[in-house]
Amino acid sequence: MRPARALIDLDALRHNYQLARTVSGAKALAVVKADAYGHGAVRCAKALEAEVDGFAVACIEEALELRSAAIGKPILLLEGFFEAEELALIDQHDLWCVVHSTWQIEAIERTHFGRPLTVWLKLDSGMHRVGLHPADYQAAYQRLLACDKVGKIVLMSHFARADELDCERSVEQVAVFEKARAGLAAEVSLRNSPAVLGWPNISSDWVRPGIMLYGATPFEQEQALAARLRPVMTLESKVISVRELPVGEPIGYGARFITERPTRVGVVAIGYADGYPRHAPTGTPVLIDGQPSRLIGRVSMDMLTVDLTDLPHAGLGSRVELWGKNVLASDVAALAGTIPYQLFCNLRRVPLVYSGA
Repeated sequence: MRPARALIDLDALRHNYQLARTVSGAKALAVVKADAYGHGAVRCAKALEAEVDGFAVACIEEALELRSAAIGKPILLLEGFFEAEELALIDQHDLWCVVHSTWQIEAIERTHFGRPLTVWLKLDSGMHRVGLHPADYQAAYQRLLACDKVGKIVLMSHFARADELDCERSVEQVAVFEKARAGLAAEVSLRNSPAVLGWPNISSDWVRPGIMLYGATPFEQEQALAARLRPVMTLESKVISVRELPVGEPIGYGARFITERPTRVGVVAIGYADGYPRHAPTGTPVLIDGQPSRLIGRVSMDMLTVDLTDLPHAGLGSRVELWGKNVLASDVAALAGTIPYQLFCNLRRVPLVYSGA
């Protein structure tokens, strides 16, 4: 069997969820969209269900996967519904729904529901993706209340730059939100992972931890609360071949690395087809049998090469941590010119092995 695998620590997942609730003092929806950021949505939801206030997913397909696995806690559709026909399934499976457009309100008004609908009414406070214009927000709220289809409305928005701790854009967005919702008596949800960790003065009845659940920091710089997160995923494989090369020998596609000393090269069974970033440069850290080393040469589809020169006891079968508890995904991502979100979500072809269930 190919040795590449991703170890998923469900105890760490629960720790990170409790950190989000504790530091925010709010109710928390665990965001498990995109297959729980590559960690396996059903297994992660089952691990959290006893203590979670609810879950959040991107779309109804993801919600139905959880319901079919007997997940009974509230599930919020973060992108709402894409077609009015989905409202029958939302009603049938008792899902919560984001509403971000006037056409969605019109669809709700035309639909018969077997139970009152829970709506999270989204304001575009400056992200400028989806959300109601501030000038339309109060009227949308009143229209939903008046249509007798809605039992509860939560007021929400989303931050564009909360991961930038020296940027005032989040404060500006709060001001837009507060002006738009003035006089509306409803719970509020504003804070995502970076806002939970880095913006404690922003009030929010509900928080929506995503990347922090999986133990990766959303920030480029060190941050005290982010340092308390526990990585959930450890991506690992093994050395499957060893080469002894003299000075001046190129390694891999494109000769991006040429040996500057006699070099022991370890070939590791993992590559960009598994989700390891192709653009990770020479020098990207790895851990080999618990000892630090580095990537050398270009990442291939199924393999990559590491430096064993200073690790005389490493060789065939040596365990290689690509990211996890010792090699942080955020560090690998930064060197590869991406973010840990993308590393996790790009994971494929690698079996997930769970502990702490």
